Amino acid sequence: MTNLWETERLIIRSWIPERDAEQAFVIYNDPEVTHFLGKASRVTSVESQRQRLIDNIKRSHRLNNGTGYWAIVEKQTTTIVGTIILKQLPNKDVLPTQDYEVGWHLRRASWGKGYATEAGRVMLNYGFSVLNLPVIYAVVKPENHASIRVTERLGMKPIGRTNKYYGIELLLFQLDAPED
Repeated sequence: MTNLWETERLIIRSWIPERDAEQAFVIYNDPEVTHFLGKASRVTSVESQRQRLIDNIKRSHRLNNGTGYWAIVEKQTTTIVGTIILKQLPNKDVLPTQDYEVGWHLRRASWGKGYATEAGRVMLNYGFSVLNLPVIYAVVKPENHASIRVTERLGMKPIGRTNKYYGIELLLFQLDAPED
């Protein structure tokens, strides 16, 4: 198990497909969680979830640019509460752009506890201080008010609506790298 970052309440670590698939399935089989993520994010079995975790890990290794999907684990209970993401935004044809996004998916039982903001801060810091990204974006469906609030708590600036990513209309938020 590779713990990459820790906060007061959370561990952010690599996914371990054989061990984590069941907990990930609880997250990604919940229609309320996947409502804002699109139909393709929903999984129908623990095995399909395990394969998706494996595929995401392989994709991150292939890109070899420090980006990826990581498990968010509650320290106190060792429960996986969600996923934190730092990756290249895809265009409408699902090809990677030169823009990077921070994102989060949390299980319903963990909503409203500040975990997305806490993990998001870690990812932003990593993106700026380790990957040396000049700017990091977040894209949110306009009706996803909880995620909009997370972007606000992270200090991200609303840019407006865009159709540039994922082939759908989204709200775009941006945070520039802090100046030295």
